[in-house]
Amino acid sequence: MAEETIFSKIIRHEIPADIVFQDDKVTAFRDISPQAPTHILIIPNKLIPTVNHVTEQDEQLLGHMVIVAANIAKQEGIDESGYRLIMNCNKDAGQEVFHIHMHLIGGKNLGRLIG
Repeated sequence: MAEETIFSKIIRHEIPADIVFQDDKVTAFRDISPQAPTHILIIPNKLIPTVNHVTEQDEQLLGHMVIVAANIAKQEGIDESGYRLIMNCNKDAGQEVFHIHMHLIGGKNLGRLIG
């Protein structure tokens, strides 16, 4: 069983977060160290440590994460200008919290890569 993370506490509203969307499958909230004017994390409510732990049973959940990201991008007014979706896997990729999460980043020209 995967260890609980800070994201588990955000999902349960045990610690404060600026939640912009939540349903029975995912929670989305503003990053506390934004890398762009819009920087929102979209996390599954189910604890999955890394992308390597995703199974076929999670396929619809990950698709739902992308749909939620697109809806939030529209709500944030960045759907037309553009945005980036990023998922890191493990330490060398920069994953700091071992509960998969998608970064929705936009609101400025991001260039070829964000760094």
